[in-house]
Amino acid sequence: MRRSLPLLAALAVAVVALDRWTKHWASTTLPFGQPIQVVGDYLRLTYTRNSGVAFGIGQGTGFPYYVFSLVAIVAIVWMFLRGRVGHDPVRRTALTLILSGAVGNLVDRVTSGEVVDFIEVGIPQWHWPIFNVADSAVTVGVVLFALAWSRGGEPAGAPDEGPANAAGGDEPARPEGPGVVRR
Repeated sequence: MRRSLPLLAALAVAVVALDRWTKHWASTTLPFGQPIQVVGDYLRLTYTRNSGVAFGIGQGTGFPYYVFSLVAIVAIVWMFLRGRVGHDPVRRTALTLILSGAVGNLVDRVTSGEVVDFIEVGIPQWHWPIFNVADSAVTVGVVLFALAWSRGGEPAGAPDEGPANAAGGDEPARPEGPGVVRR
């Protein structure tokens, strides 16, 4: 599965680059706080800044929310480096998306203390909180991971390396030793 790592790295770089570019574009092009309709009230571009976490929770508190991004980044990189991600391409992609989104928002938090948000979706009476590409990557990654987890199969902590079956056959290796009854 090592050959998939360059593809995952390319995905991560692409997501972070798209996030950085769109945030720069929004910051330099869109008027602050004034919605611009793209598809009626269903999709609007509304440039804003968020010093809190998801949905603006905790704005203005001064809490160092970048710590959450750092913890997520370190945990996911550790999982990849230690071979704890497993072989499931959906789980690998999901963790790469979560990592990419965390990096994108971490860059904002470290450089300005706030995250640039500008995508607003909804219906005329109700709108989802304003978000960005990094938030989208994290959300899609979490949903993919949950779907992969719920379908079972390979556990998330399964090692990436090593023989799948030390016995060499199609049957799983069976434990040997005292107290093991073989039929």
